[in-house]
Amino acid sequence: MYTIGQVAKFLGVSRDTLKYYEEKELVKPKQNMENGYRSYNRFDIYDIATVNFYREMDIEIKKIQELRKSKSVEGIKSLLEEKEQEVIEEIEYKKLVLKKLQIIKEDCEKIDQFSGTYTIREMKPLVIKGEIEHIDSYDEYETLKENMDSLKSAVTLTSLRRVIRFNDEGIFDEKVVIVKRAEDAPNEMEGEILSHPKCMYTIIEDGRWSTGGKNIDQNVEANVRKAALENGYELSGLVYINQLLTTYEDGLERVFLEMYVPIK
Repeated sequence: MYTIGQVAKFLGVSRDTLKYYEEKELVKPKQNMENGYRSYNRFDIYDIATVNFYREMDIEIKKIQELRKSKSVEGIKSLLEEKEQEVIEEIEYKKLVLKKLQIIKEDCEKIDQFSGTYTIREMKPLVIKGEIEHIDSYDEYETLKENMDSLKSAVTLTSLRRVIRFNDEGIFDEKVVIVKRAEDAPNEMEGEILSHPKCMYTIIEDGRWSTGGKNIDQNVEANVRKAALENGYELSGLVYINQLLTTYEDGLERVFLEMYVPIK
């Protein structure tokens, strides 16, 4: 027979864990009614080691309790297959999270490299999944939830592209489309595809820290026209704007916007 201290030491668990197992009726050591000391035999140790194993597999206590009552080998196999599928799904989710993190790191590098400058760049194909009237059309966000490229159900703005149309007289139309990158949605290629092989590309800053909350559309339009004129580019009258990253300075947001301006 072994004491709770001995069992805790050679099985690598705490006394509190052993008492918790006992409360959940996962192990039933003998208890001296006079002094309250517990005595564990080899079968108790088998029970504890088995519970530890299932806990390492992240199997819930409730299911372990079911196993403790009765479970055939086939029943255990079925339970493990169920857990295996959960782990596979979790791995796939973590892969997506990792990819998102890597994309955001790349976006940080873009800000360092392209902020305030213009270069020529391809706008890679985007699949249009839906449309809302304006970025502030909150009553239309159910459409966004249904179509956005998001890992969870919470609304993010990374799936939105603001599309601005302009002519010689200025901006005359705009809308916001919900998109997925075509490379991320190879099985969802039905519908309109946005793609422009040659664009003026830049990153601009918006947000209350840099603009005081003022609308910067007119300044952006003027800068685009100036850059196009200086480089001899003919504008097509379209601008695509994507929220790249938001950070904060003195409690005020700094919003970095990625901008593609197709040229002819």
